[in-house]
Amino acid sequence: MRIYLTLSKNTTEVPFDYPVNLVGALHKWIGRNALHDALSLYSFSWLRGRVETRERGLTFPGGALWFISAYDTQLIKQIIGGIFEAPEVAFGMRVVEVTLRDTPVFSSGTRFFLGSPVLVKRNLEERQRHYLYTEPESDALLTETLQRKLAKAGLPTEGVAVRFDRAYPSAKTKLSTYRKIENKVNYCPVIIEGSPEQLGFAWDVGVGNSTGIGFGSLQ
Repeated sequence: MRIYLTLSKNTTEVPFDYPVNLVGALHKWIGRNALHDALSLYSFSWLRGRVETRERGLTFPGGALWFISAYDTQLIKQIIGGIFEAPEVAFGMRVVEVTLRDTPVFSSGTRFFLGSPVLVKRNLEERQRHYLYTEPESDALLTETLQRKLAKAGLPTEGVAVRFDRAYPSAKTKLSTYRKIENKVNYCPVIIEGSPEQLGFAWDVGVGNSTGIGFGSLQ
């Protein structure tokens, strides 16, 4: 299930590393919870809308759009309740409209565009490696992560597969900073094979690592 939020325009400049503030707003709305684990069954997009880039940040003169998705419908209801109690997000932006959408039915082989870039990472001995969409092994890692989330939710893991759409002409990688940590992230659509239930689950929870802090959400 997904909620689409319409936000008012910002009154102070939005820093380039603003996703940390979206995490703060989300957990404020949820309240006390145990969702700070390494395997999140929810995801959220970055801000969308007409944006102007300034020297030290961004401004959204017409407001912005933001979506939050979760496999657990009760969590979505909890978030909505929190929004109505305290609609403020950050930087003077507040929620002015909430739209709810049920998880669609998708067919195997659907290509998903991104609501936020995909992070693929693994801990290797004493270092952490970030994988790029150009590396073939990244597909297996995306599939592995989705299978782990399916298993956590008690859903079948067989037959599902995720891969980057490397034919997409505008695919690219960039550095994205979260709490002063630089992450190599991928701006490349993904193609997912599997059952409608598995694809709908991916639409809810996102793909790749760190969906709970704003990476890997699917449009």
